[in-house]
Amino acid sequence: MTSLNDLPNIDSGLFKAPSNEQLKLPQGAEYKPKILLLYGSLRERSFSRLAVEEAARLLNAMGAETRIFDPSGLPLPDTEDASHPKVDELRQLAQWSEGMVWCSPERHGAMTGIMKAQIDWIPLSLGGVRPTQGKTLAVMQVCGGSQSFNTVNQLRILGRWMRMLTIPNQSSVPKAFMEFDDNDRMKASPFYDRIVDVMEELVKFTLLVRERSDLLTDRYSERKESAEEVSKRVNQRAI
Repeated sequence: MTSLNDLPNIDSGLFKAPSNEQLKLPQGAEYKPKILLLYGSLRERSFSRLAVEEAARLLNAMGAETRIFDPSGLPLPDTEDASHPKVDELRQLAQWSEGMVWCSPERHGAMTGIMKAQIDWIPLSLGGVRPTQGKTLAVMQVCGGSQSFNTVNQLRILGRWMRMLTIPNQSSVPKAFMEFDDNDRMKASPFYDRIVDVMEELVKFTLLVRERSDLLTDRYSERKESAEEVSKRVNQRAI
């Protein structure tokens, strides 16, 4: 777990790690919330990666277990099959997680191809099971110039398409090159505080949803057909 000593921008007197007790939840699963973080740039000094690393430190301090996926070497969708090591790694992490953080730079008014490729490699269905359905999601973006929300809006659409529970709060960091110091740590600012807010909200929603995901995503239409029938339908070669 990240110590508050490693979070110099945090006021320890105001920092609260969400818990079942705080949320007035019955004592249930006490294991750490499992959060997968994705970023959308391969630059040596990638600000989306640095933002994700900062988010992971905060999540760890809030009691979560985190994994950051490195998209280096991930092939373009459909150029390899799912047995490719990087594809398999990403899919296993998606199945492992209870929640995710997606953070992309904005490029030409949109998310990057690297970000989209990662999401495209996570299938809507593996057999009759949807690996992202019912998981929580927080969306973030970093901007090279003035603040924009194009990318987080697009990520929200994708989160909905992947049947994820996207939290209301979000983060957009303008002029990201000015927000990190020479040690690649985010400076104290309202933008940093917003990331704290987003991670705190993500952990809260993940705790609220866990052990209820199956109930929340249970559908009449799907109760009419078996998992085997779903698999045949979604994997058919032609309509």
